[in-house]
Amino acid sequence: MSQPVEFFPSFASHWIDTDAGRIFARSAGSGPPLVLLHGFPQSMVMWRRVAPLLAQHFHVVVMDLRGYGWSSAPDSDNGELYTKRMMADDVVQAMEDLGHIRFRLAGHDRGARLGYRLALDHPGRIEKLALLDILPTVEVWKNIRSGKTPAAHWTFLSQPAPTPEHEIAAQGPDAYFEGLMAKWSKSQTLQAFDRAALEAYRSAWGDTSRIHAFCEDYRAGAAQDLAADEADVAAGRTLSCPAQILWGNFYLTASARTPLDVWRAGFAPQATGTAIDAGHFLAEENPQATAEALLSFF
Repeated sequence: MSQPVEFFPSFASHWIDTDAGRIFARSAGSGPPLVLLHGFPQSMVMWRRVAPLLAQHFHVVVMDLRGYGWSSAPDSDNGELYTKRMMADDVVQAMEDLGHIRFRLAGHDRGARLGYRLALDHPGRIEKLALLDILPTVEVWKNIRSGKTPAAHWTFLSQPAPTPEHEIAAQGPDAYFEGLMAKWSKSQTLQAFDRAALEAYRSAWGDTSRIHAFCEDYRAGAAQDLAADEADVAAGRTLSCPAQILWGNFYLTASARTPLDVWRAGFAPQATGTAIDAGHFLAEENPQATAEALLSFF
């Protein structure tokens, strides 16, 4: 796999040993620490247009989640090593290695899921939390099971191994993952992703161990992550830190309630937020508006 250095030309590189293996991170800027976490099926490269803008005001750390990008992809069964609780612990270990006990966090998609899990499990760690274009996992599964949300990739990827892995290999990883990315973009094309970024994403998902890691991530989402959310709902737990909810005005549109309404009714009663003119990939489809919203919050 290769990642051109020009994605983050002024950022230092870090290889950090954690319980998952090695986590790859990059950092730049001065000020309060702010970690940026990517989503599926991408890597830290998704932040290439936003991170430099935030680094003018914060010490920004971007990292590849376990199983994604350049970070280690530990072998796993039934989602055991890809729970958001364990992936959140990677972030804690990596940030401690870089000298940060408390920090701000912005996560997109899967990165947002481990972000709110981290904030619920370790309320003293997160000063402020921004969640980009997700609903709580417990809400997603409720909508899927009621028929409100088709979300075929959630049920497909969370099937027992090796069914989805084999089907993705048969279809071709580029065709499968790029098909999802185009479908979730407001333009219904790949125009928001420049050629270099697509090559970085292809380089990662072309590795069969990472396709398995993606599936394990979703298997955890259907089992351990859902159980963790349900336990917190039953216990009445909510986020103790300020939370910002950002969403595209195209992707999360199945409900009459806005994503902000959903979060306020559950884990984040005091959350603030706004829609961004974009599909699912806010930081790539509308980086300027995304950066401005994050700067105003953080």
